[in-house]
Amino acid sequence: MKLSVLDQSPVRKGGTYEQAFSETLALAQLTEALGYSRFWVSEHHSTDALAGSAPEVLLGAIGAVTNNIRIGSGGIMLPHYSAFKVAELASALSVLNPGRIDLGIGRAPGTDMISARLLSTNGTPDFSRFPEQSADLQRMLYDETFTPTVKPKASQPADLWMLGSSPDSAALAGALGLAYNFALFINPEMDGRILPYYRHSFQGAKQFDRALKAPQTSITVNVVCADTEAQAQRLARSRAVSYIRFVSGRGDTEICDPDEAAAFTFSPQEEAFIQQRSATSAVGDPDQVKEKLSQLATQYGADEVMTVTICYDFEDRKRSYQLLAEAFELDPLV
Repeated sequence: MKLSVLDQSPVRKGGTYEQAFSETLALAQLTEALGYSRFWVSEHHSTDALAGSAPEVLLGAIGAVTNNIRIGSGGIMLPHYSAFKVAELASALSVLNPGRIDLGIGRAPGTDMISARLLSTNGTPDFSRFPEQSADLQRMLYDETFTPTVKPKASQPADLWMLGSSPDSAALAGALGLAYNFALFINPEMDGRILPYYRHSFQGAKQFDRALKAPQTSITVNVVCADTEAQAQRLARSRAVSYIRFVSGRGDTEICDPDEAAAFTFSPQEEAFIQQRSATSAVGDPDQVKEKLSQLATQYGADEVMTVTICYDFEDRKRSYQLLAEAFELDPLV
């Protein structure tokens, strides 16, 4: 089974944005060496916990410090931008990193609606145009007759992925013939038939030589892997506290250290909410995490599993990916 990485450039309490980006670059190098298939970065705005607001910029830096691993956006929130500009960005990245770029696109704002209005060109976000924008972007990247031609023209255009957490995104990905990444870490209650539904909807884009010819799927899962289950659960609690503070407005959302997380008191409702959100997370020792990820891949019928790991200390984050690579016997770079 292929394993990949989604990194959200988490910001630890007392840390800096410079530190968060430096750790993302170092993690890209490490996971490439460990044998992971892809390294994607996300787009979030106006949040204390996550530094990555411009994945296209961060990908340029990641491409400069890696050599072979596929790199991509998980994703570009397309309604904030013009499809043509996104096509230019993807093409420039593909010229700089031939055969390595994945362009993951999503409909969600990746922020609150105040920031979404500021990101829009006229103060009114229009998420209803996402299907039209997605089709336009596909034509701009893959249709040789499209004018004006996107420049710089890449000899190996980016692979286009649809990101989603609902049946609507699965149906759109299938209709356009795009690869599909389902955000299980965002919507852990989704019916296990979501990827078969996408495959059933898949029509292919036979009119484009460079387009995907068969369905391609992945799921994204929250993962914390440590030497013991108790240690993994302790590390994972920092993200849970950050998330509860975010959804409830209780203090800053930067990733707190394990001692502060252990002392944090959840209400009974919050505890139940966290348990529900964690149902499809993989937290534990290497054998437990491998079993959980394998079970989820089978349950959902995923070709690939993308992992996102958020904890306070960067050494623990690196260790999680190292243990996971060893558990799945990934082929490291020599």
